[in-house]
Amino acid sequence: MTGNHVRHLGELALPAAGIGAAAGVAAGGLALLAGQPIGWALANGLGLGLPLVLLGGGFGLLLGSGRVPPGVFAPAALYWFVGFPVARVVHEALVGLMVVGRPVLPPDLLGFLAYQAIVSLGFALGFSWLHERIAPGWLRRIRHRNPAADRLFAFYLRHAEAQWKARESRRQARAARRAAGRLTPNRAKGEL
Repeated sequence: MTGNHVRHLGELALPAAGIGAAAGVAAGGLALLAGQPIGWALANGLGLGLPLVLLGGGFGLLLGSGRVPPGVFAPAALYWFVGFPVARVVHEALVGLMVVGRPVLPPDLLGFLAYQAIVSLGFALGFSWLHERIAPGWLRRIRHRNPAADRLFAFYLRHAEAQWKARESRRQARAARRAAGRLTPNRAKGEL
C-alpha cells in the first residue's frame, strides 16, 4: 500500500470520523450539563468518541470503496445496528478504566446490548443525515487528487441532479394544473 493510497483512504474516512468525534464531544458536553465532574465528562467524551471515530471512519471507507451504496439508509442502519452497541460497550469499559482504574461492563450485558441496538437506529439516522450533508462538500474539495473521492462525488452529483429534475418536473406540473384550472370555463364561473 503506497503513501498516496493511505492518504486517499484517510481522506475518505474523515467526514464520517468527524461525525464520530462530534458525538464524543456531545457526550462529554452532556455529562458536564448533567453536573458531572470535568474529569468524568472528559472520560465520557473520549470513551464514546474514540470508538465512534473508528467506526465512523470505517463506514466512510466502505462508502469510498463502493461496498456500501451512498444515500441508502438500510446499510447505514445495519452497520450501526452492530457498531453502535459495540461502541457503547467499549465506552462503558473505557470510562470505567479512566474513572475507577479498571474496565467496567454493565451488569445485564445482553439487555444493555439490546437497548443499544434499538437506540442505534436513531444514531444511524442522524449519522446518515449529517454525512449526506458534510461528505459531498468535502469530496468536491478532494476529488481532483483522490480517484475514489471523485467516483463518490460523481454519485452525489448525479443524485442531486436527479432530485433537482424531479422537483422541477413537479413544480412545472403544479403550475400547468393551476393554469389549466384557471382557464377551464366552468371553474372560471365558480361551477364544479
